[in-house]
Amino acid sequence: MLNLATDIEVLARFGRALADPIRCRLLLALRAAPAYPSDLADELGISRTRLSNHLACLRDCGLVVTVPEGRRTRYELADPRLGHALDDLRQAVLAVAADSSCPDNEEKGCC
Repeated sequence: MLNLATDIEVLARFGRALADPIRCRLLLALRAAPAYPSDLADELGISRTRLSNHLACLRDCGLVVTVPEGRRTRYELADPRLGHALDDLRQAVLAVAADSSCPDNEEKGCC
């Protein structure tokens, strides 16, 4: 039972990280390459304060780590497999979305 609880906790942390579009954008940016906070803030078009809050969440979730470089700190994915996991998850969701159609779409316009 302990493994099940641990698995659920890990997935919940990953889900919390992906629940916000800015954190998703951060993860995708860091998947491409490690970066400094100022560069990430510019790339995402958000304030450094807001970025800092999102990076703290991703650190708490264990998905990103800091790498001190002199007086600066670089951020990167905690493990390269996270980049592959993001790619796989995105591709799986797109494949499922392409394969499914809502039978109520034409009548209700819900999908």
